[in-house]
Order: sequence, then C-alpha cells, then structure tokens
Amino acid sequence: MNNKTDPTSENILKTKSFLFAVRIVKLYNLLRETKQEYVMSKQCMRSGTSVGAMVREAEYAASKADFIHKLTIAIKECNEALYWLELLQETDFIEKKLYVSLNTDAEEILKLLTASIKTAKKNI
Repeated sequence: MNNKTDPTSENILKTKSFLFAVRIVKLYNLLRETKQEYVMSKQCMRSGTSVGAMVREAEYAASKADFIHKLTIAIKECNEALYWLELLQETDFIEKKLYVSLNTDAEEILKLLTASIKTAKKNI
C-alpha cells in the first residue's frame, strides 16, 4: 500500500527522519574519532538511523495495518535513540547544547509519527 494520502505531513516526516539520521551518523563518527567511544555511539546510531528506515518502509506498506506497524517500530527506535543520547550527555560524551538540539529533533519526529499513526487508525 503506497500511503501518500497526505503528502505534506509524510514528506515532513520523511525529511526530518532522514536529516536526524544524518546528524546521528555524524555524531557517531565524531564520538569514535574524538572520544574513542564505540559502544553507546553505535547503539545510538543503530536506533537513530532506524527511524528513517522504518518511515521509508512504511511508504510502501502492504496494508494500513503494516503502515501503522512500521511507524510504531519507528517510535520505539526514536525513543531508544533518545535514551542513548541522554546517556551520552549524562556521561559527558556530548555537550548539553548538542543533546538539546538532537533531543528536540527526536521529540518532533515522535510527534509526527504519533500524529501519522492516529490519522491512519482513524482512516481504517
């Protein structure tokens, strides 16, 4: 099912989740190179990049239920990325300013995902 009924919100979600993934990859590279931190940054990269991947998978979901399922996984991955970002900040691997910026992006993506799921459930 190609769920492109609301191009505005879907494109925003697609764009924001992709840009978030780019920022997460850059953070991962920075942490590896400057802090020699490999474990938490890798976990953050996996969950942070998975958000956009699930949004892309949802674009061509087989059904409304599949669409909702993929976006629900994206919510879980985004929440996990928030955990790793918070842990990285609390353990002084990233500065508060960077944490706040990434956290704001992730929270916005969570709101978009939640709104998309609610809309999809209404349209079942």
